[in-house]
Amino acid sequence: MTFKDKVSNLIAEELENNSSLFLVDLSISESYKITVTLDGDNGITLQDCIDVSRAVENNLDREEQDFSLEVASAGVSSPLKLVRQYKKNIGRNLKVKTTTSETIEAKLEAADDDKITLTWTAREPKKIGKGKETVIHQREIPYSDIKEAIVTIIF
Repeated sequence: MTFKDKVSNLIAEELENNSSLFLVDLSISESYKITVTLDGDNGITLQDCIDVSRAVENNLDREEQDFSLEVASAGVSSPLKLVRQYKKNIGRNLKVKTTTSETIEAKLEAADDDKITLTWTAREPKKIGKGKETVIHQREIPYSDIKEAIVTIIF
């Protein structure tokens, strides 16, 4: 069993104790710096990070392999990576960059296992006559067409 497999198994065991938490990213550098990024359906607390950190650190032997460990929550400005993250952020505004280099800032209306649905309003010229009118747009985007999606915070 590789070192990364050991770490993955320890994290998975700890996350079974709290089903609202999930692993977003796990990376281990060549110098054995372990970086764990977590998220939760209802957010994540400092205690959640501490619990996962202890579960990993207490079950690895530093005599066998010296390592450093960092456990953190997915930050507000972190791109969404998992379908579960999209589903948890329904109703919030996203800034989505597509694989065709298009950028869309819109409200996330729905997310399923294949795609997301975004809605936004825009002022566009009237089809007949002068002036502008407010038009509501809705667009479905498959996950495969999303290069990056970040939750935007509105104050």
